[in-house]
Amino acid sequence: MDIKYELKDKTQRRTEPLIPNEPLPFGVLRTDHMFIMDYEDGEWQNARIVPYEDIAISPGAIALHYGQAIFEGAKAFQHEDGEIYTFRIDKNAKRMNKSADIVCIPNIPEEIQIEAVHALIDVDRLWFPQQEGASLYIRPFIFATQDSLGVHPSSSYKFMVILSPSGPYYPAGFTKPIKLLITEKFHRAAPGGTGSSKAAGNYAASLRAGEFAKKFGASQVLYLDTTNTYIEEAGAMNHFHITKDGEVVIPEFVDSVLRSITSESIIELSDKLEMKVTQKRVKIKEFIEDVKDKKITEAGGFGTAAVISPVGEYVFEDGSSLVVGNGEIGENTKKIYEYYTGIQTGKVEAPKGWLRKVERKI
Repeated sequence: MDIKYELKDKTQRRTEPLIPNEPLPFGVLRTDHMFIMDYEDGEWQNARIVPYEDIAISPGAIALHYGQAIFEGAKAFQHEDGEIYTFRIDKNAKRMNKSADIVCIPNIPEEIQIEAVHALIDVDRLWFPQQEGASLYIRPFIFATQDSLGVHPSSSYKFMVILSPSGPYYPAGFTKPIKLLITEKFHRAAPGGTGSSKAAGNYAASLRAGEFAKKFGASQVLYLDTTNTYIEEAGAMNHFHITKDGEVVIPEFVDSVLRSITSESIIELSDKLEMKVTQKRVKIKEFIEDVKDKKITEAGGFGTAAVISPVGEYVFEDGSSLVVGNGEIGENTKKIYEYYTGIQTGKVEAPKGWLRKVERKI
């Protein structure tokens, strides 16, 4: 891919590594530049890296009216050798194309997506935060730009990548479990819909449920399927639970569940973790009974931003609650978190192909 570089003047660009004076929030800060590529006349073209700034978009752009937009979330880490490595970025590129298929957006070859991400990180590598637990959060996204009020797939799109120098998702560390609300009022997705994509509209639809959950002291809703029989997702994360025998159970990837790259990775790491990891449909009634009977001792959510969000308690609309295990972060959950983040940061040997070094070209 031929990338044009329209960079900030050297006097306006970062010349020293980012050394924060205080803990960085997650996902708030931006680097100096962004990547843009346009889809016009039936092909992706005009790949470029430009200064981070507002962009012009038609008020009639299809993305603004009909939500034809998708995104990804990935991370890059600096290792002890001083180099920056993206983590499983090929999986994000593959999932981006799957999301694109679901909402009728043209695919972008996976290697082109990866090249775009690496080129941008290379330009802004000095923005990597020199802080314990920090990362570069990577946000690739595509949205429809055609000015049309007809309901149909757009004829033009923009693919963009922005970077966010971020501290750990949990500022206080991996110490406090969250609460989830079990309710039949809300459903994240339905069979045959967009649930298995990272479509922007899926997240807009989740906001109301999240605000409702807060009324009960919960962080998010534990989503059930449309029949209110099976567990599907934990807010914006894949749900998991761990039995008293140490088996990790992840709900099956049906078409109303997003395939979390974290979940897929944990499944692949089962031998390394020396843990049995299985997928199956989990009935909510059986889950509740097994938590009550202490057959399930740990639970939580898997996702890119936090890696693991342990759940210590499930709450209900009638004010009752259900404590998982002793309500604290379990030993198995800690083991998974430490091993997984160890791979990301280069402290634990990674499976082949999981880490890609960002080569220095600028």
